[in-house]
Amino acid sequence: MSAHAPLAPPTQRLFLALWPDDRIRVQIAAHADDWRWPHECARYSPQDWHVTLHFLGNVDADRVPDIATAADLPCPPFELVLDQPQLWPRGLAVLCTTQLPPELRALHARLGQALRGLGLPLETRPYQAHVTLARHAAAASPPAVAAPVVWPVRGFALVASSRDKAQRYRVLRQYGG
Repeated sequence: MSAHAPLAPPTQRLFLALWPDDRIRVQIAAHADDWRWPHECARYSPQDWHVTLHFLGNVDADRVPDIATAADLPCPPFELVLDQPQLWPRGLAVLCTTQLPPELRALHARLGQALRGLGLPLETRPYQAHVTLARHAAAASPPAVAAPVVWPVRGFALVASSRDKAQRYRVLRQYGG
């Protein structure tokens, strides 16, 4: 008789994010169309665009209900203006904000406090709100002048990464708005 190691509990790769509606996706798409994209870049599809608030990584699936409850915090409406196309290290093409709205900073802090209360490890680098447009895009050229994406934020979402390339992310729960 052989001893078997216990099976690891199932996990989900989770994050909290601002999740755009179709109107905002149209604005982001118009911005993305102004870039010059090299052949080797991997552009994100519009249904995958988002602004991460907190990345949680792989979490035991049985913790998801507690995380969903802890994240149920008010989200006062605010406007996010994405106006800075940038190329980041490791070939990321992103659209950032010049000015982080105080309401977004406060929401990020409140969610962080709630997640730390569950003992979840969080990112320690300063928060930078951005939408990732593409990977492997080191040779891309951002537009010299671009119309800003003006996003009236009314809520956020708890999201799970999937292994499905056709739909990279799945919204588990919406908050606010």
